[in-house]
Amino acid sequence: MNILFLVLNETEYLDEILDGFVEVGVKGATILDSQGMGSALLNGGKDIPFFGVLRNLRDDARPYNKTIFTVIEDDEILDKAVNIVKEVLGDMEKPGVGLMFTLPVGKIYGMRD
Repeated sequence: MNILFLVLNETEYLDEILDGFVEVGVKGATILDSQGMGSALLNGGKDIPFFGVLRNLRDDARPYNKTIFTVIEDDEILDKAVNIVKEVLGDMEKPGVGLMFTLPVGKIYGMRD
């Protein structure tokens, strides 16, 4: 059993990813509005000249993202879910796309099949 985390910067793909999750058997997920540290520092109203320069360089940057997480019991479904994300987003090594990772899960309380 694993938990899949996806920090999705390109939020316009959220519905497509969630539709793909349903198609491959993901039973549920939680979606949180989130913001990266760099964005928080740059948009925090700091009166530091260095941050102002960086802010001007980030005109097209997305200040907010979505963090999706889901517990997946079956490794095959997990692999399919990961592949959905890769298919939708393409090259995740490109800057600004997002970050995806999994972690093993020990015990679950309050989750039904």
